[in-house]
Amino acid sequence: MPYFDAASSVPLHPVARQALDAALDDGWADPSRLHREGRRARMLLDAARETAAEAVGCRADELVFTPSGTDALHTAVAGVLAGRRRVGGRLVVSAVEHSAVLHAAEAYAGEESTAVVPVDRTARVSVDEWASALTSGTALACLQSANHEVGTVQPVPEAAEECARVGVPLLVDAAQSLPWGAVEGGWSLLAGSAHKWGGPAGVGLLAVRKGTRFARQGPRGERESGRVPGFENIPAVVAAAASLRAVRAEAGAEAARLSALVERMRDRVPQLVADTVVVGDPVRRLPHILTFSCLYADGEALLHALDHAGFSVSSGSSCTSDTLTPSHVLRAMGVLSEGNVRVSLPPGTEEADVERFLAVLPDAVAGVRGQLAAAPEREPARAASEERKGTEPVSAETEAAASESEVAPGETESVSGESVSGEAAEAPVPERTVDALGTLCPVPVIELANVIDEVPVGGVVRVLADDTAARLDIPAWCEMRGQEFLGAEGTAFRIRRRE
Repeated sequence: MPYFDAASSVPLHPVARQALDAALDDGWADPSRLHREGRRARMLLDAARETAAEAVGCRADELVFTPSGTDALHTAVAGVLAGRRRVGGRLVVSAVEHSAVLHAAEAYAGEESTAVVPVDRTARVSVDEWASALTSGTALACLQSANHEVGTVQPVPEAAEECARVGVPLLVDAAQSLPWGAVEGGWSLLAGSAHKWGGPAGVGLLAVRKGTRFARQGPRGERESGRVPGFENIPAVVAAAASLRAVRAEAGAEAARLSALVERMRDRVPQLVADTVVVGDPVRRLPHILTFSCLYADGEALLHALDHAGFSVSSGSSCTSDTLTPSHVLRAMGVLSEGNVRVSLPPGTEEADVERFLAVLPDAVAGVRGQLAAAPEREPARAASEERKGTEPVSAETEAAASESEVAPGETESVSGESVSGEAAEAPVPERTVDALGTLCPVPVIELANVIDEVPVGGVVRVLADDTAARLDIPAWCEMRGQEFLGAEGTAFRIRRRE
């Protein structure tokens, strides 16, 4: 069964397994002790640190091992904000940072002290907007090296230059990119996670370059420069460092091979599956990640269908059962979230596996779309699509919105609610209301698509939807289908038919 979820985690690398087995015999003792067993454990730990630091591009005494990549990010944010509290408590982050960074920002800086830099539709920050965000009182800036959901590579060297110009340290989340190469630029702190490159889970790393003010929060430990409490898992650390060196040795050839396979999928997926859009930067991207979204398909159902067909993939979809909220990355990009699939190829992926995935994908999507089309109808009061001025019942929210749009005496109102005065009034614009309240994505978009052709060109469809994802998916649908999104007020979304 092909495993296409390498961006989440990859299997243990053979070199990591060998190193782990070997270190279990010699790495069990306390590396702080002076006896023979302790010295042997210390040698293993120091060698692993040297290896990891070389791969990261820092000095060995600037790098510590942590229990996870998430812990490394949390420690970095808390430590710098505390160490630079005299400068200020302001934090700058991109809108597509990993949730670990965003949660740390919420916990240690707070919403009012966190500036969020927007991204374009490819998930990339603008260097100019990044520079503008680095105002007085900024203690730390955080920018990932590459996005975990869509693979877009960020302009870290340029962002680091802007940070250096105003004396703000830059924290880079390099979890996704470290297997492919060192992060360029003058960053101040960097975090990574071993299970992303074939090391054992439960090992992260944090590099803090000399000169960066840092104050560990919480009780100070006696190990890892006082930044990480507890006894080091030396066998796991040795395996993590050995596997990082091994994947780096293979990275050049493997990146070229996987990038070609991903490029093939980028070209063919939209050809094979109608109403599908590939998201993320087509050029400045990691070599192994492809992300696409399918209109009129539920993301979770699509993952199950592909799993049943033999492919393990993931999603940043807006409609997974555990959250029922849009992916913050896709939302920041302003792209379609429904039917979202992330394919991330692990090293060694065969061309035949990619071809088989492309062969089963159309039937998987068609099956999911068919299930939605065959779903039982909702209660008539919710399922009905009526003319705004018709005689069928409408929801309370529809009536409220209609009353708010009443015009003063002497004016006339178009059916769409747009008004002009006196004799200059034009013919009313037809408006159709679709009540999708109480439904989850992609149902509101499906109902919009079902009625858009029933209004004349220039007419308006008004969709009532209270699912959070509608604010992302309805505008994205309009852009995909060449329709005009007029805006949203409350739970009402207005769309003008262009063609």
